[in-house]
Amino acid sequence: MQIYLPIAEVSVNAFLLLGLGGMVGVLSGMFGVGGGFLMTPLLFFIGIPPAVAVATEANQIVASSFSGVLAHFRRKTVDLKMGTVLLVGGLTGAALGVVVFNYLKSLGQVDLLVKLCYVVFLGVVGGLMFIESLQALRKARRSGGSPAPRRKQRGWVHALPLKMRFRTSGLYISVIPPVIVGIFVGILSAIMGVGGGFIMVPAMIYILGMPTKVVVGTSLFQIIFVTAFTTMLHATTNFTVDIVLAVLLLVGGVIGAQFGTVIGARMKAEQLRILLAGLVLLVCGKLALDLLLQPNELYNLGTAGGH
Repeated sequence: MQIYLPIAEVSVNAFLLLGLGGMVGVLSGMFGVGGGFLMTPLLFFIGIPPAVAVATEANQIVASSFSGVLAHFRRKTVDLKMGTVLLVGGLTGAALGVVVFNYLKSLGQVDLLVKLCYVVFLGVVGGLMFIESLQALRKARRSGGSPAPRRKQRGWVHALPLKMRFRTSGLYISVIPPVIVGIFVGILSAIMGVGGGFIMVPAMIYILGMPTKVVVGTSLFQIIFVTAFTTMLHATTNFTVDIVLAVLLLVGGVIGAQFGTVIGARMKAEQLRILLAGLVLLVCGKLALDLLLQPNELYNLGTAGGH
């Protein structure tokens, strides 16, 4: 069933969009990521212009993350205090990111920048997560059980001022690292149309030292507000949010997130991380190939609206 997307100016199969939304929703519930790092490149692959994909995907992330965070609230695995500190940084970063996005759009360079950002970030994050997850799995096998969680290591994070107690995470650390992580993720959210969970989750585990079970819910809590703010800014300054596309992705995403939360609860943290790393590297490889290989039809973007 073909459906015309007015802002993107292309016709796409509605069931394909529902399926993509559902798949990303499952990932959102399992890993605590908004799923945008996978969905936005997938939208590029089916012919959606990058500027529209980025702005609209931020909208879909809000719904799938909201659906996922409700399940985590029921389990009491959301650190609201930490989520709020991350949110302060996230909103600041999102505003900065939209300014940069608009400037590059005026230069006509935004499509290339978005794709290059994806290749670089997905490659680095996916590679690091994959190596770390393999090491964690090896340790778990050697000890015959689950490894002791890596947290409460005294490092540079503990030496910083402005300390605050985060009871749900069992931490007493400076608010400066969470705010910086939030700003960074907010900028990425605006430029790449991602919730930033693929950076937020590893940062919360390895930099802030949060326990894995609390990280997923807290990450989703922060993602909801940052991506909602990003969508609003894109809609009012760029007019690149395609409502028809957003609704189809939303429906699939909300349903998928509920399944993902159930699957995630039954898997070990190391298994979840290695799966996520594998997916990240797969998408990175496909995007890099698309950038390196010359398209069959050089004027493909120009004629996309005519199909």
